Amino acid sequence: MSLPEPAADWIDHRDALLAWLDDVPANAAVGLDTEFMRRNTFYPQLALLQLGWNGRYALIDPLAFDIGDALQPLLGAGPAITIMHSASEDLETLAPLLPNGPHILFDTQIAAAFVGMGLGISYRALVAELAGVDLDKGETRSDWLQRPLTASQCSYAALDVVFLKGIHEQLAERLQQRDRSAWHAQDCARLKSRASHRDGDPQPQRAMRGAAEWPEAQQALLRRLLLWRDSSARRLDVPRPWLLDDNLALSLAQQPPRSLADLEQRSRGQRALRSAPRIELFELLAPAVGTEEIAATARIPGHPQGEAKKALGEMKQLIDTLAIELDLPPGLLCPRKVLEEYVVTAEWPDFLEGWRRDVLHDRLPALLPG
Repeated sequence: MSLPEPAADWIDHRDALLAWLDDVPANAAVGLDTEFMRRNTFYPQLALLQLGWNGRYALIDPLAFDIGDALQPLLGAGPAITIMHSASEDLETLAPLLPNGPHILFDTQIAAAFVGMGLGISYRALVAELAGVDLDKGETRSDWLQRPLTASQCSYAALDVVFLKGIHEQLAERLQQRDRSAWHAQDCARLKSRASHRDGDPQPQRAMRGAAEWPEAQQALLRRLLLWRDSSARRLDVPRPWLLDDNLALSLAQQPPRSLADLEQRSRGQRALRSAPRIELFELLAPAVGTEEIAATARIPGHPQGEAKKALGEMKQLIDTLAIELDLPPGLLCPRKVLEEYVVTAEWPDFLEGWRRDVLHDRLPALLPG
């Protein structure tokens, strides 16, 4: 099929946006996508917002006016379905406009996984499969903050919502045929919930599995460092590694700097760790770790060894078997990383709540090492 040339309204003031939205019925299925930049900031910078409904398309310029809460009545609170593809980063970008995300989210990438099209399928591949159109991805790495946007950029951006309605209709029908609509809705709700938690991970050290064998006090100090890094990166709006990359965080937690000069020497190359935050970091590292801080620090799960490693293999085999029976990707049912943490900690993972608990809770605990 030849590539369409969608006509999209360029919207650069609030009245025009409100008028466009006012024509959309409250129960509509609205395609939504964003273009954003995140090269040198902590928070993604919304550069363009695309909407599509009933053959009408809008390219909304957030650099020209404050979109504010204009989207909230239709998408954030009403019965409208918001159709997005691989929405996690878009939801984070839209958080200032839709703090709790769209009221009803239909993520086409998640839906495709539930209907047998594979885990993590791209929008381009999905359009090719369901619409028979080969999209040009030449503008993927464009500078979306430039103005004016080129005709090629505008066409590319509009095409990101042109096919969402048709894809939604096909996938929704297939979900219903497989009795997977409720499971898909749960995973979309989980995606929204994760995007709305903007205070960061309270236990970031758990991702540093190389420190799993450290003493409790060192793990607690690592947590203190990583919490500071997260809060400071948000406050300064810089990427976390610009303040403190993972290797330096591990090094400082193992061997705190003896002096400010020592910290300065060891942190060369950290682009955002200048004088004031460096002093703040040095002072953060000075106090000894107390018992309360240790008690508040979740232990870092290590890699499965011995009996745990054997149990992991049995769990993985169970997941693969059930995935075949359910015609789901094994990684959708339960990623290996989740299994590894479960087999080490024996704590039922949050990821396995909802429909996954119904499928797995009577099976997995029996395989834990004795």
